[in-house]
Amino acid sequence: MFIVFSHHSLAADGKLIGTAGLSQVEGSGGGGLVPWATLSGYDSQDQMSVNVFTTQVDLDDYRLNVVGINASFYDRVEISAAQHRFDLKTLGGDIKQNVFGVKYKLYGDVVYSTWPQISAGLQHKQLQDGTIAQAVGAQNNSSGTDYYLAATKVHLGAIAGYNAVWNLTARATKANEMGLLGFGGVNNNSYQVMLEASAGILFSRHLAVGVEYRQKPDNLGLGEDDWTDFFVSYIPTKSVNVTLAWANLGTIAGAEKQQGIYLSLNGQVW
Repeated sequence: MFIVFSHHSLAADGKLIGTAGLSQVEGSGGGGLVPWATLSGYDSQDQMSVNVFTTQVDLDDYRLNVVGINASFYDRVEISAAQHRFDLKTLGGDIKQNVFGVKYKLYGDVVYSTWPQISAGLQHKQLQDGTIAQAVGAQNNSSGTDYYLAATKVHLGAIAGYNAVWNLTARATKANEMGLLGFGGVNNNSYQVMLEASAGILFSRHLAVGVEYRQKPDNLGLGEDDWTDFFVSYIPTKSVNVTLAWANLGTIAGAEKQQGIYLSLNGQVW
């Protein structure tokens, strides 16, 4: 799930349409579930961009609502902020979490360098109410920080003449269900490195399809599963994007087979 947009008409001179990435559920530029090495806008070295987004993942027993904003500066640094509201549809109530991120491009260009673009980032997460996290056995029910290193590459005309993109991310984390159920637990209270990946094809300048995978720790012993999704993104301009996906998030807090629709709307404000 990728493809976000950037700042005003000058951004058209920055990067190719469809290569900037989506706003990921934790606010960073990248895929829907996975942060990429790409920054969140189309800005070049003398430009900046600001983007806003809203995402909903509607599962059998839960619903995740996300609103956020991210900005990238001079094709080098990205900052982001997102708020999660995780609705407990069958039980009632919700869990709220704020996520603040920063990403720094270390090397390369996603299209033009020989090797992949590489970026390092972090996502700091703050639970507004840790009652449920404490109840399920989290060692920390207030806040935690993920650290990641991502590599992303776009290959022009690589598959039957269509552009292709792939990403690999290594994330050091203690988070349970992205932090919504706190950090650490009875099974483990140390950082673990989880692998994440995305791959997609741009069938035109305005249409992309692909798949994502996100490995998850099981710190609480509740059978936390890895996540996957299959997505379609429509990119009419660099200023707007719509992504629709089928997400399979597996077991969440003992509730099995949590699957449903992912919908994300993204737009530029600068």
